[in-house]
Amino acid sequence: MSATQPAHDAPATHVVAARRFSCDGGEGALGHPRVWLTIPHDTGWIDCPYCDARYTLAEGAGHDAH
Repeated sequence: MSATQPAHDAPATHVVAARRFSCDGGEGALGHPRVWLTIPHDTGWIDCPYCDARYTLAEGAGHDAH
């Protein structure tokens, strides 16, 4: 398994327009505490540590100079 290969299938995958965003589980009172996540440049995706939702960066988005 490499840094570009996910360790598991995500229960949900979302495409976001910015590298930094928040996840709260999206289910109101049944969700989880809001966490801020940043998609790494080397993988192009990140999984939420609470709900395992996978977030990927929209094509052409988030290409900042970092």
